[in-house]
Amino acid sequence: MNKKYNYTLPLLFALVAIVSMFLGSRFSATFQTNKVDSDPSKKFDEVLRYVNDQYVDTPKDNKLVEGAIESMLSKLDPHSSYIPARDREEADEKLTGNFEGIGIVFNILNDTIVVETPLPGGPSEQRGIKAGDRIVKIQGKKVAGVGFKSEDVVKHLRGAHGTKVNITIFRPAEKKMLDFSITRDVIPIYSVDASYMAAPGVGYIKVNSFGAHTFEEFQAAVNKLKAQGMNSLILDLQNNPGGYLNAATDIADEFLDNNKLIVYTKGRVHPRETYTATAKGDFEKGKLVVLIDEGSASASEIVTGALQDWDRAIVIGRRSFGKGLVQEPFRMSDGSELHLTIARYYTPSGRCIQRSYANGTDAYYEDVTKRFSRGELESKDSIKQSDTAKYHTHNGRVVYGGGGITPDIFVPLDTTGNNDYMLKLYTKGVLIDYVISFMDRSRADLTAKYKDFNSFDRDFNPDSKMLQNFENFATSHGVKENEKEFNQSRSLIAMQMKALIARQLFKSDGFYEILNEHNETFKKALEVLQDKDAFDKMKINY
Repeated sequence: MNKKYNYTLPLLFALVAIVSMFLGSRFSATFQTNKVDSDPSKKFDEVLRYVNDQYVDTPKDNKLVEGAIESMLSKLDPHSSYIPARDREEADEKLTGNFEGIGIVFNILNDTIVVETPLPGGPSEQRGIKAGDRIVKIQGKKVAGVGFKSEDVVKHLRGAHGTKVNITIFRPAEKKMLDFSITRDVIPIYSVDASYMAAPGVGYIKVNSFGAHTFEEFQAAVNKLKAQGMNSLILDLQNNPGGYLNAATDIADEFLDNNKLIVYTKGRVHPRETYTATAKGDFEKGKLVVLIDEGSASASEIVTGALQDWDRAIVIGRRSFGKGLVQEPFRMSDGSELHLTIARYYTPSGRCIQRSYANGTDAYYEDVTKRFSRGELESKDSIKQSDTAKYHTHNGRVVYGGGGITPDIFVPLDTTGNNDYMLKLYTKGVLIDYVISFMDRSRADLTAKYKDFNSFDRDFNPDSKMLQNFENFATSHGVKENEKEFNQSRSLIAMQMKALIARQLFKSDGFYEILNEHNETFKKALEVLQDKDAFDKMKINY
């Protein structure tokens, strides 16, 4: 063996590596600038230029820039966000409170578009479209059994105000197909889900968000209930994620006396701005209860915080989400939108209820789901409060900031009937599908038998035969039979089934009336309102 070769071969490899490194350095050096510039924007432009000039494949500038924007915002806080132009219209609809289309809530069952309900006052309802109708053709083109997705339905049925769309309907009670020509219109998105008298003198209003028309809807609901004898009110803000700041302050104003502080905001470049109540208010006197939970955020917390700090309402439920940051939208030249956090908001007592996001966005959002594992959703004692975040209400009660609003009366999460079987029913939408199928067979009989909600509530309950039919239906729709868990969930299934049928017959009011009969937070609110001394003991102004 040539030992000299063995010694020189590693040296040869080393020389090749050094030359390669040198050539690589020389190659890179041709693109280096001679002057150091600390301007971050110029640095970004420089990187983008190198990518465009030298990257191995043709880069897509738009994706690169949008990705960089999203990454940059993720380093700020969990609520600063970027909305691409293609998504902005849909995002706006949720707050501006309307879109243009034919006005239906639909579901896709067995590859067919099923009308769950026509929206009140919308063009579909006016033309005679009914819950349970199947849309089988749009503009003469077959849409049943061809794999239509939800986004396809939206694309084909939405359109500019005044334009027409032709649809063909299969109605189970009819022998032939029905053709409709519907003129698209502006369709309101309602943020007041329900308003009804929950007990003699006690009104109930469910608000699902704070949009452009929430205040007008709320005023109409209050006036309706006052005409029916309301002198006490349950304001349900459970699972209300928030919305417009001015919608929140307008509604809080309905309950507070003139000149009382509702909320104030301030930020690094934004001076303190205060929002106070005016002399007008439709419910400044009367017992008031506000319902909240871990899904109540932002504008919901503004309303709740103001009413709690002024001792105007008893707050019942579980600790709210904890969002105390204010975003301002900035429209970009390409139609996209930047939602940038510009300030924090503070309740009248001076507390900011924003949760910490020091551990990053993922940990921030996971905190809400981890409340269950920490025991917080089952026991108020598991809520960690800091003395550094202690404040006092107008009448001297202790309240806390720095992590949502803690209710005055805690109600644990009701997990009765929840199990893997029930979760599969939810995720596969089996309950809704079954009710649609049931209503196809029974709508005419139910409508004839139950002329009003009270008779339906009193006399209709899913019996054992109906529940057995549902269990068989669920099995045939991909939910594996589990007799033990089905029996555990039996009462919950029956209640939700009845509520969904009530929505078909009596709109959203009927739906919530059924659900609330079994809602522990709602029942606690009724109990408190009917306790003559509860408000006085808690120093609540009414």
